[in-house]
Amino acid sequence: MRGSSEAGGSSGTGGPDDAYDPYDPYAPYAPYTRPGADPRQAPGTPVPSATDWLRRSDPERRAAASPRVLLAALAAGLLTAWLLYDGLGPNLLLLGTVTAVGAGIAARSAGRRVRPWTAVWSLLALALLAVPAVWDAGRPAALAVVGALALASLALHGGRRWPGVVLALPGILWQLVPSALWVWETMERRTLPGRDRIVPVLKALAVAAALLTVFGLLFASADAAMANLLGNLSPSLDLDRLPVRVLLFALGALTTLGFAHIAAGPRRWDRTVVRPGRERRRLEWALPLVALDLLFGAFAVVQAVVVLGGADAVLRNTGMSRSAYARQGFWQLSVITVLTLVVVAVAKRWAPRTTPADRRVARILLGLLCFLALAVVASALGRMWFYVDASGLTRLRLWVLVVEVWLGVVFLLLIAAGLTRGAGWLPRAVVFSGMLTVAVYGLMGPDAIVAEQNVARYERALRADPHAALIDLRNVRGLSADAVPALDRLPGPQRTCALQLIRQDLERGEKPWYAAGASVARARQILAERPPAERVVGGRGACEQAGLAYDRW
Repeated sequence: MRGSSEAGGSSGTGGPDDAYDPYDPYAPYAPYTRPGADPRQAPGTPVPSATDWLRRSDPERRAAASPRVLLAALAAGLLTAWLLYDGLGPNLLLLGTVTAVGAGIAARSAGRRVRPWTAVWSLLALALLAVPAVWDAGRPAALAVVGALALASLALHGGRRWPGVVLALPGILWQLVPSALWVWETMERRTLPGRDRIVPVLKALAVAAALLTVFGLLFASADAAMANLLGNLSPSLDLDRLPVRVLLFALGALTTLGFAHIAAGPRRWDRTVVRPGRERRRLEWALPLVALDLLFGAFAVVQAVVVLGGADAVLRNTGMSRSAYARQGFWQLSVITVLTLVVVAVAKRWAPRTTPADRRVARILLGLLCFLALAVVASALGRMWFYVDASGLTRLRLWVLVVEVWLGVVFLLLIAAGLTRGAGWLPRAVVFSGMLTVAVYGLMGPDAIVAEQNVARYERALRADPHAALIDLRNVRGLSADAVPALDRLPGPQRTCALQLIRQDLERGEKPWYAAGASVARARQILAERPPAERVVGGRGACEQAGLAYDRW
């Protein structure tokens, strides 16, 4: 979208019909001129400094921090110190809501309005924050939290071009300290009723509290009777937890202030100038790509001959089993996939583009490379599928499968961008596909899927040959509480061994409802109804009786 329909119909001067709204994160950006600078390079004009690229992204102005923003930050800090200490769960949705309220107040003060992509990023961030509310596994939850923070930063910054999207994702990191200064300077300038009377009293109370704390602790350590008296007078506090709670308070408050600071006046990272590389001659640029395309094509033909023939063809042509063939080159193929993306980016930067013929050659060669790279992705997925079928699913194997699928999606997007006239949609589409992949990966419950696949595979082996059936207990017993419903189907010692570590982890201390996923409650219910029976037979525990069969990769 272009022009006034995208800008939202207001400008920095407040005119309702102006085409450019400086506070709309998705408005077309006007050419930037440093305030007070002469655009003409007159004699004596200073040479541009190394920080000019950063000043290009400076906001036109930033709205002042209001007391409501400060209250939202204090509320977020208190809730973070109280709720987040015990763990991750539904509490993240509550903290995210409070943070969004603070950012919304600042955005409203700046005259900004919600745009379609702002809503898309915000909804996807909420989906990511829902992952810890549903499941117990730590790694997917941590990945989801990082993704939610990055998307929230992108939603408030806006951005269409690659610099605008990429630099906006970690934007919250360098807003934490400036946001505190922003609030302090605003409060210093604000005239509050009765300030001359209230501020001295608050300062006196703070000094008195500090003095009483220091001398009170010294008196308590010097005399037992004094310690008893002070203990009865002071509230019950766990001093061991106090430093962590103070740190969580600061983290919650600064995060809320950081997002509010962005909302009040975001940096315009889309203004960052990335000059294209020097054009290479067509032969100099095209020859390496043609050679690489031929190599990728040869690999695709070999894979069609070897893999499409099935397991018998694999054994006949390579002399290896399916699992050995899969293990042989999966990681190399994954590295090739990532390096191909780097090659495409570098080649696009130095591609010849003077004439329509140059641009056509660039699109054909890069598009062909992306198309052949899909064969590499398919081969990597096929090898991993062979290996999972032979040896079972693990967390790592599931994760690399998901990443390979996403890389295939990225190549499809690159091909689509080459076939269309404009590729302005590509940066946001790549980020959207990546974050959607993270959300789907977290919400589907990786540990539950790993447990279900291994248990179902063991049940099939039991039906085929009970004496030869084995399960990778070393793998499944290290899963989280998400795996309990599937592991509950295992027989006798296998069930006890598989649930042993999970049960010990749940018995260490029951977390409150706001600090644990819904799967934890299901796991507790299952273990309470059918507790694992630890029976020692011939001096061997359940895991020794089960054999602890496992793979080394």
